[in-house]
Amino acid sequence: MTRAALQPIYVDDLAKLAVKQGKKTENVIIDAVGPETFTYRELVEEIADALEMKKPILHIPPPLGFLIGAIVGKIFGDVTITRDEIEGLMAGLLYTNSKPVGTTRLTDWLVEKASTIGMHYSSELARRKNREKAYEKL
Repeated sequence: MTRAALQPIYVDDLAKLAVKQGKKTENVIIDAVGPETFTYRELVEEIADALEMKKPILHIPPPLGFLIGAIVGKIFGDVTITRDEIEGLMAGLLYTNSKPVGTTRLTDWLVEKASTIGMHYSSELARRKNREKAYEKL
């Protein structure tokens, strides 16, 4: 099993970083990562724990994950996962040895927001067309 890692950054931390860097004139490369590192499985486990969901987590091969994602996407008229996203995760493109620039811990955010996580579906494709409408409550 691949243990690809990822380092999620909170959107507000990313926005603050963008504003700070936008005020500067020099060119820089910054790995915009948060303070926690997870394998994909660990991330799913953290979310399940925060939501108090006691469901088995099954490992499936990436091609099957893409196929299931494509089927779910067709059902909902959306894109749930792309081949590039799976390949990027598997290639370790979501992990770096850089010092985190975000300070908000995903695990803390999950506990704080657990009562509202997953209550509404927001379409990836709809967000690209009309951000406000995509986030209207269902």
